[in-house]
Amino acid sequence: MRVTYISKIIKLFYIITVGFIMNQVVISCSKDGNIVTENIEPEEEESIVIKTQSIPFSEQRTGNVENGKEYLLSGDYMSSGIPYNAFVQGNGNGANVLNRTGDNEIISYDYTAITASNGVRVVAPNCLSCHSSRINNEYVIGLGSHDTDFTINRAIQTQTLNVAIPLFYGENSEEWEAYDQFRKSIEAIAPKTITKSRGVNTANKIAEVLVSHRDKNTLAWSNEPYIELTDEVIPTDVPAWWLLKKKNAIFYNAMGRLDFCKSMIGASMLTLTDVEKAKDIDQNMVDVLAYIETLEAPKYPGDIDEGLATTGKALFNGTCATCHGTYGENESYPNLLVALESIETDPELSNHYTAVNEENEYFVDWFNTGWFGNNANPLQLTPEGGYIAPPLDGIWATAPYLHNGSVPTLQDMLNSTKRPKYWRRTFINSDYDYVKLGWNYTVETFQQDKHTYDTTLKGYGNSGHKFGDKFTEEERKAVLEYLKTL
Repeated sequence: MRVTYISKIIKLFYIITVGFIMNQVVISCSKDGNIVTENIEPEEEESIVIKTQSIPFSEQRTGNVENGKEYLLSGDYMSSGIPYNAFVQGNGNGANVLNRTGDNEIISYDYTAITASNGVRVVAPNCLSCHSSRINNEYVIGLGSHDTDFTINRAIQTQTLNVAIPLFYGENSEEWEAYDQFRKSIEAIAPKTITKSRGVNTANKIAEVLVSHRDKNTLAWSNEPYIELTDEVIPTDVPAWWLLKKKNAIFYNAMGRLDFCKSMIGASMLTLTDVEKAKDIDQNMVDVLAYIETLEAPKYPGDIDEGLATTGKALFNGTCATCHGTYGENESYPNLLVALESIETDPELSNHYTAVNEENEYFVDWFNTGWFGNNANPLQLTPEGGYIAPPLDGIWATAPYLHNGSVPTLQDMLNSTKRPKYWRRTFINSDYDYVKLGWNYTVETFQQDKHTYDTTLKGYGNSGHKFGDKFTEEERKAVLEYLKTL
């Protein structure tokens, strides 16, 4: 009876997903070098000045691919969660898309059964909560989650669990002890990470909240935050993991420099116990990175007009390749940070980390001068302003576009004058538009509910990236055809 009651409670609880965002899609053009400019002179148009900055290369640690895959899918990089027996009664899932064995065989891909430090088996969210998804009913590891719902305050939902677990296992039970840190983190994060629309991610703000509760050297949790954070949330999209192997920096604003493995530990701060556990996770993340670097973009599943794509390739190479690289034989990727004044996309995410204020200074200092930044393989945050021009491998699958997911299709990306101010999608992963390349959507006149994306909100803007506006309709079709081949 007790387990059955808890299972009903668990069904009401939507576990928060955590992950350090890495970067996604923007199409632009510029010149390689240390803050340089290029004049692009379209026919009968004024020249456009583009400012860019090279992102320096950092050697990454290498590990074992198979070990990394196993650790990613079933590893114990989380340390606290909901008691296993109660969780599976309410959330058992026969669709074992990861082909896992043992306790994880009946658990959804975005959760993992692990053993807490006191020996209790619990279930916690894993990295695939944010870094895998479905498109056209195909499950793809490394595809950023495009349908997560952060519009609700999940701390309200934990209140029932906070009563049920001690009631049925005991107030001082090992099960409560194994759940307690997960509870504390959720209750700290939830009210600070509420978005205005479904589909965008709050990983940056989640990291800030966790940092505000942990000592930068010992990583020990403090129930009272070291610094009070505002409730403002700047939304982001989730990038594709298969792009990471080409990039010299992570995050949309390219501020994640030096060691990438340290960045991937960020998700573990949700339930981290201490520095020793962090060191253990760090060693395993070297293998995880090796596995991530083997991921390839999914191939476009529809038909491709090869002749039209060839025409589009020439147009792409003449307009977009300087920033986004070339594809096919002799591929190249320049790793460029494009200045805000040149890209003109929503500035809020970039400005948030370059602004001079106590909250921002604390966040950057926490990483750069604490445990994450003071070791043989440090992570360094270097906010310089602007947004990275990412590789475009598999771009057809990564809608919606821009760093905040404000543009539903690639056709809209290539024509800024046609982008919808308010748009609504079904969040059905098969509801794909093979003509515009992105999500089918309807245009609305205002935000009806969380399923409507409102580009007038702070941080949700869809302006900028106007480089495709110069194309004719036929040229735009050709470029879209070429993008299918990447």
